[in-house]
Amino acid sequence: MKRLLMLLLAGAGALGSHAQTGAAAEPDRRFAELPKLQPGEAVATFAGGSYWSTEPVFERLKGVRAVVAGHAGGTVPNPTYEQVSRGGTGHAESVQVYYNPAVISYARLLQVFFAQHNPTTLNRQGPDEGPEYRSVAFYRTPQEKQLIEAEIKRLNESRRYPTRVVTQVVPFRAFYPAERYLQNYFSAHPEHPYSRIVAAPRYQQVARDFPELLKPGS
Repeated sequence: MKRLLMLLLAGAGALGSHAQTGAAAEPDRRFAELPKLQPGEAVATFAGGSYWSTEPVFERLKGVRAVVAGHAGGTVPNPTYEQVSRGGTGHAESVQVYYNPAVISYARLLQVFFAQHNPTTLNRQGPDEGPEYRSVAFYRTPQEKQLIEAEIKRLNESRRYPTRVVTQVVPFRAFYPAERYLQNYFSAHPEHPYSRIVAAPRYQQVARDFPELLKPGS
C-alpha cells in the first residue's frame, strides 16, 4: 500500500469497513457491479489520484447518476486492490461516471476533473505516490479526445500551474470495478482523517470553482 496515510486506517478498523465494537468487520471483497446504462446516458472515465478523493467530487455534480471506483489503463483483467497497489498491472485508480449529457456536458466534466486534482504531478497526488495514482483522461470518441487536448492546451497557456500538465490522454479499453468495501469511502467515513485531510479539500475546491454545478444540498 503506497498511501502515506494508510496507517491512520488502523484506528477505523478494516480498510473501507465500518468500525464495530470489539472487532473490525470483515471487508466485502466481492467486486462491485457496474450500473446499467440508461437511455440518453453517457459514461466518462477519469484517473486523478485516489478514487476515495475523486469519487465524492463527481457524485455531487448535477446530472451525475452514479460513480464507481475501480481500475483502468492496465493489462490484468479484474485486478484486486492489492494487485494494483503492488504494481505490475499497469492500472490507475479510476472512477467511472454515469451522467446525463443534457444536464452536464463532457466538457464540463473535464473542467471539474482537472480542477479537483493537480495534473502536473507525475504519478502522485498529495500523499499518494505511485503509477496507480497517475493522471489519465480516457476518451471513447475522437470528439472526447479533442476536448481533452483542448483543455490541456488551455491550462498550459493559462499558466495556472508552474509546470506543464502531464495528464495522459488514453483511449478507453476497459474499466474494472474495485471491491465493494472500497466504494463510497468518503460518504461512509466523512470524519476519517483521510477523508478530512485529503478528500474533502478536493471537493471544497470544486465547490468554490463550480458552485452552479453542484446538486442541491451538496
